Amino acid sequence: MREFDVLVVGTGSAGSTAAMMTRSQGRSVAIVDDRAYGGTCALRGCDPKKVLVGAASIVDDATRLVPLGAVDRAPVIDWPALARFKRTFTDPVPPEREREYGAAGIVTLHGRARFDDPQTVRVGDERVRAGHVVIAAGARPRHVADGDDALLTSEQFLDLQALPGSLIFVGGGYIALEFAHVAARAGAKVTIVHAHDRVLSGFDPDVVERLVATTREIGIELVLNAPVRAVAHVDGGIVVRATARGGQRELRAEAGVLAAGRVADIDELALDAGNVARTPRGIAVNAYLQSTSNPNVYAAGDAADGGALPLTPIAGYEGEIVAENILHGNRRTLDTAGLANVVYTIPPLGTTGLTQQQARERGIDVEVHVGDMTSWYSSRRVAARGAYYKVVVETGSRTIAGATIFGPHAEEQINILALAVRAGLNADLVASTLFAYPTGASDLEYMLRS
Repeated sequence: MREFDVLVVGTGSAGSTAAMMTRSQGRSVAIVDDRAYGGTCALRGCDPKKVLVGAASIVDDATRLVPLGAVDRAPVIDWPALARFKRTFTDPVPPEREREYGAAGIVTLHGRARFDDPQTVRVGDERVRAGHVVIAAGARPRHVADGDDALLTSEQFLDLQALPGSLIFVGGGYIALEFAHVAARAGAKVTIVHAHDRVLSGFDPDVVERLVATTREIGIELVLNAPVRAVAHVDGGIVVRATARGGQRELRAEAGVLAAGRVADIDELALDAGNVARTPRGIAVNAYLQSTSNPNVYAAGDAADGGALPLTPIAGYEGEIVAENILHGNRRTLDTAGLANVVYTIPPLGTTGLTQQQARERGIDVEVHVGDMTSWYSSRRVAARGAYYKVVVETGSRTIAGATIFGPHAEEQINILALAVRAGLNADLVASTLFAYPTGASDLEYMLRS
């Protein structure tokens, strides 16, 4: 049996942060993963996805400008070449991550981790005892219907060497919308099937409606209020059977993608043997991200039910909190005020702070600044579709309570407003900032003025 001060399960943002921080303070640390080192974001999520989104955005930019005579023709995505380009980002990650751990003095283990007892974890044939175990094992796709293993996972979609001519995306969250927008810009016939009446339910519905209109405008079919009941392989592709408007509907395509959310990837950890309690959302933790049933265990990222959104910045932040609480005793908790959250559709949708509805549910007196930006210079010069904003300002203090923006500059505009929300900045102060013009940031003045 090998012994360490800290054993980290998972090599993504949460696990890497916890391992590096505890090791930097002299603790003996081991890290284990049953997959290639690097985690979801670097290998199977954010980073490779944004490579595809970047190419699709270029196609979309040109497509919008062609009718205006501003460009001659729109480019066409060469999917195999784009897949090769994507791999230049992902392939180097596992060996580089392992080198970084080795240089830091972190022992690297490969294999599936399973608890033998509350302080002992088995990795393959080896038993590892640790003063603290950090569970940062990430998440996996959520299954929703019989036979839905006939669908591609988001990871498999990212690894496609050739794009199918038609695709069905099952789900209505980030993955479904983002990948559907990429596939449509790459020339595929795309359908989204969602069980509920709204996609992106956590975002302001008025702004989401602009995204929905744009999604349909580019040729994506949205089938809403249609729970999927079964999926099956058929000659030449797949069939998705859903209940829509009280009847049955069959949808066919060359391939489909399971994009109905993700669940904590903790089923194989033998949590009962470790006396580690769980909830439907992940490891049950207290405010310090410590297991509610085993004080030697902490959890972070998508594997933890800490109440925060399953986003990469949150995972790294939670890994930092776990490390500090292991090193110095439980004293730090999560503060997600001003979190910037972006859906990388084309154009993107960004949000931070409270929506109008959330503010009013909390009894906060607010004024709401809302408007269509399609005629604004920053949108017109790129022929943007559907650009729209909603900013929520507290009436008395005039601090910015939240914002949701859909448009070509949303991802950076929302970052600035996230800083304003987290720092409690006055809307008039932000509006009076002398931003460079013409930029997306310079539009904030007009969003925030009374």
